[in-house]
Amino acid sequence: MNSNFRAGLKNVDVLIGTLITIPAPEIAEIMIEVGFDWLFVDTEHAPFNAKDALKILQTAGDRCPCIVRIPANHEVWIKKSLDIGAEGIIAPQVNSAAEAEQIVRLCKYPPRGARSVGIGRAHKYGLGFKEYVKKANDEVAVIIQAESTNALKNISEIVRVPGIDAILIGPYDLSASMGKMGKVTDPDVRNAIATIAECCLSAGLRVGIFVDTAETAAAFIQQGFTLIAISTDGLYMALGAKETLNALKR
Repeated sequence: MNSNFRAGLKNVDVLIGTLITIPAPEIAEIMIEVGFDWLFVDTEHAPFNAKDALKILQTAGDRCPCIVRIPANHEVWIKKSLDIGAEGIIAPQVNSAAEAEQIVRLCKYPPRGARSVGIGRAHKYGLGFKEYVKKANDEVAVIIQAESTNALKNISEIVRVPGIDAILIGPYDLSASMGKMGKVTDPDVRNAIATIAECCLSAGLRVGIFVDTAETAAAFIQQGFTLIAISTDGLYMALGAKETLNALKR
C-alpha cells in the first residue's frame, strides 16, 4: 500500500484529484500522466463493478493513490474495496454520527474495528498478509461525505467521530436536498458549505469538496479546503471536444 495519501491528509497537503467514471484503464493512465495527486474511483454513480474498479487500481499501481467511493455504506462494499487495494474509501450520504461510527468500524481491523479478514490484492494475494494487516488501520483513509440537510444538521456530532480522516462535501446533492438543485453558488448553499467546513476545521478534521473549475477550487483552497475532487473524466472529454468543435465551426 502506498501510504502517501493518508499521510498527506494528516499533513494538510492540498491533494487534487479527479473522478474516474469511465471503467477503462486507459482513462486512469491518462489522468495519472496528467499528474493528479489521487484518483476518485466512483462506483456509486458510474457503471463500475468490483472487477472494473480492480483494473483501475492495478493500472494505477504505486504511481497514484486510488480512493473508491462505494455505492452504498454496506460492509460488503467496504471490505471489497479495501481488499482490492484501495488507499481508502469515500462513503456517500452519511447523515449521522452513528452512521459515521459504523463506517469507521468496518474499515478497521480488530481490535479497533470489525473489518472482515480476507486475502486479496491488498495483501499481495497472501504473500504480504502480515505486513498489510499490521499497518492497514493506520494507512487506510476513511472519508465520509456530507451532502444533505440531515448531515448539515448533525455535522457537529459527525466531526467528533474518531477515525474519520476527512469530510468531502457534495455540493450538488446538498443543493438538491435544500430544494435548490444544481444551484451550488446560491447563498444558502454556500452558507451550508461554510458551516460544514467550519465545523470540520474547528475539530481539526480535513475538509474537501467536489468542484468543476480551477477557479472554484482555488477559492475553496483559500478557505482551508485541502481535499479537492475536480471534474470528471467524462466532462474533460466532452467539454474539450465541444470547445474544439465549436472553434472550428466558428
